[in-house]
Amino acid sequence: MISIKDLTKVFLPGVPPALNKVTVTIKPGQITGLVGPDGAGKTTLMRLMAGLLTPTEGEVTLDGLNYNQNADQIHHMIGYMPQKFGLYEDLTVQENLNLYADLRGVFGAEREESFEKLLQFTSLKPFRDRLAKNLSGGMKQKLGLACCLLKRPRILFMDEPSVGVDPISRRELWRMVGELAESDTTVVWSTSYLDEAENCTEVHVLNEGKLLFSGPPHELVARVEGRVFQSEKELPNKREVLLELLHDTRIMDGTVQGEGIRVSMVDAKPPAKGKTHIAWKAVGANFEDGFIDMLGGIQERHSMIADLMDPIKSDLESVIVADHLTKKFGDFTATNQVSFEVKPGEVFGFLGPNGAGKSTTFKMLCGLLKPTSGQSSVLGYDLRVSAALARAKIGYMAQKFSLFNDLTVSNNLDFFAGAYNLGGIEKTRAVEEMIETFDLQKYLNESAGILPLGYKQRLALSCALMHRPQILFLDEPTSGVDPLTRREFWMHINGMVQKGVTIMVTTHFMEEAEYCDRICLIYAGTVIALGSPDELKGMVKSHADHAPTIEDTFITLIERYQAEMGRVQ
Repeated sequence: MISIKDLTKVFLPGVPPALNKVTVTIKPGQITGLVGPDGAGKTTLMRLMAGLLTPTEGEVTLDGLNYNQNADQIHHMIGYMPQKFGLYEDLTVQENLNLYADLRGVFGAEREESFEKLLQFTSLKPFRDRLAKNLSGGMKQKLGLACCLLKRPRILFMDEPSVGVDPISRRELWRMVGELAESDTTVVWSTSYLDEAENCTEVHVLNEGKLLFSGPPHELVARVEGRVFQSEKELPNKREVLLELLHDTRIMDGTVQGEGIRVSMVDAKPPAKGKTHIAWKAVGANFEDGFIDMLGGIQERHSMIADLMDPIKSDLESVIVADHLTKKFGDFTATNQVSFEVKPGEVFGFLGPNGAGKSTTFKMLCGLLKPTSGQSSVLGYDLRVSAALARAKIGYMAQKFSLFNDLTVSNNLDFFAGAYNLGGIEKTRAVEEMIETFDLQKYLNESAGILPLGYKQRLALSCALMHRPQILFLDEPTSGVDPLTRREFWMHINGMVQKGVTIMVTTHFMEEAEYCDRICLIYAGTVIALGSPDELKGMVKSHADHAPTIEDTFITLIERYQAEMGRVQ
């Protein structure tokens, strides 16, 4: 269906090419994945295939046609979902569909029939009069897909369509795309969620503009089979042990896994016991193991951020307290009687679908929103009367890139240093430390808005950390970044926790939920489960040999709650 030969794209002279002599064949009627770290060239390749860019060298043909002679024919063959929400937020669902139907020349009976089918297909019919900006992340992606399908394309390009989308919506999106592939639509799906890559028929792995791998996902997984191990017993000091283990260069990758540790090795031998005396068992590999192995393993093995932090000791039993927090916006209840406590030095995961109330709760706990009712405290400060004192001791990294896009990296660092009341030598030292630690030197004079996503997240984290907070609120900090950058973030988090920093985090990467000490699951503004990752998995475990994933657990607990509410009503 798509033939790509020696494709090269250079944007600026003297700058390494975004794509460098890439040759790929994409077969018809299947889902093909484009996978790679941030800046690997995935979006550039997709835009070249969609005819939105012209190549510097090489050629792209779609079904034997090329853009030089057959641009109009090709445009009628394809649908394209860009990485960022490409619809009009101030139009309703129906108005967006009307606009795209006009653009695609869909009129009369065909138009109404298409609307009816697509609204049914995407479950958006009850929301056809809602403004697009008021839709959840998953609903926005469904609307984007519906607009692409007004005239069923033969080829559908989807550029990271599930970034920031919760697991339930991601499964639904995959179900819909799977149905399209079964009806002979060729789908090209780029993703930073490596569990999604395993759902593709074939994957093409890119890094720094070069093609590293092409083939079925299981072939990449096979590279690391027999080289992945997990600790057999619970480890009370799991983060300390992991940071120690990472000094062993035989370890390609290492993560916290529930109450233990999971590692992938350069060979089929588990880590040497050394000081840790851990008993290991071999476990199955996954696509992410193969991906990280192909890229040479994790690069960062020591947290310079943690080195900068002074040890924190707290006599408080709980450093964050939410007591029946309720927030209403008009007739809409965003959170309803939310209660939990976070202990000092704990990684506390706050999970839930899009629109569940996570960000609203975060903002109340940071003193940025006043609750309609209920109370909250941070480090013993009642946020109703001492919000400013509490804010001086916390760092907050917002869900969306919350810095100033039109200011340079240097300007952003200076601004946030001032916002946290740093001045003089203290300010200069803090800014220089962040530049060195996060490798920001080469981007200091660049506008924050044009940074690669991984560096945007680094900059946002550096601005949240420069005053060395005791509590760090991270609202989806790794959304859309590649696995190596995620590992780097969590290495810093693990190091900071060892110094006594308390972390409260939301995430849609379910494997990251395994890194938390405890998880609070919120749905429709209500807390529906609270416990360690292993305790939550135990709630849905059906028999002795069934080991549910954390994603299975997330979805099952929500479906169980929905069923209970249905019976009550």
